[in-house]
Amino acid sequence: MNIKKSIVSICVALLFISCATNPFTGKSTLALVPNSQILPMAFQQYNQFLGENKVVKGTSDAEMITRVGQRISKASERWLNANGYQGYLKDYKWEYNLVDDKTVNAWCMPGGKIVFYTGILPIAKDETGIAAVMGHEVAHALANHGQQRMSAAQIQQVAGVATAVAVSGKDDKTQQIVGTAFGLGSQFGVMLPFSRSHETEADRIGLQLMAIAGYNPDEAANLWRRMKANSGGQAPPEFMSTHPSSDTRINNLTAWAPAARAEAKKFGVTTFK
Repeated sequence: MNIKKSIVSICVALLFISCATNPFTGKSTLALVPNSQILPMAFQQYNQFLGENKVVKGTSDAEMITRVGQRISKASERWLNANGYQGYLKDYKWEYNLVDDKTVNAWCMPGGKIVFYTGILPIAKDETGIAAVMGHEVAHALANHGQQRMSAAQIQQVAGVATAVAVSGKDDKTQQIVGTAFGLGSQFGVMLPFSRSHETEADRIGLQLMAIAGYNPDEAANLWRRMKANSGGQAPPEFMSTHPSSDTRINNLTAWAPAARAEAKKFGVTTFK
């Protein structure tokens, strides 16, 4: 067996033995880096970030972030427990912080460490808009998207080495052409679609979570209409982006809202904020 085939075989073996299950889809996902390593790093980085930024405390906005976060995390636990994933959140250490920054963004690190920037508040508009953002960000953590991205990056690195080895005996021009083709192909054909699929998955899961938490899922599409207006239409083509286009998200969220309402009804939630 030549070197190229050996490396490919190793990659395939890693994929089979290093998988986890996404509780929301039932599908196997990449898990080359275990959560036992990821969570301590995430908690440390989160604390460092808070120490280096201006955290807003005691305001109505800060209290709203905490209130919505607690409702979304409780909805997450209810859904997981009802679907046979008791204890799934045992290593989570939920924390919700508002940071004084004009950036229009929010994020959730593995293990439930959440930050909202003040810059996103005017676009979120109200508590329900915050819930749409919160549900999406929490969904990333629950579906282990961070773990999957780290695993995919490792596989991309190994595949890059395999490609370099395969053409190591060729002339410089051939090596350059193959290397460029691999870089572009892996980025636009694999990594970016992989990232967009995570965003779409987080949109769908987040919509269910906000509905179970008692927030109107119809408002998620309205949030993205405001996001689109705020961007002024300045966005790269979807195939070049880590995120689906605003129009794609609006259409998806509108189509999924009835299913989110139906899911919430299973938990006795029939009225929404």
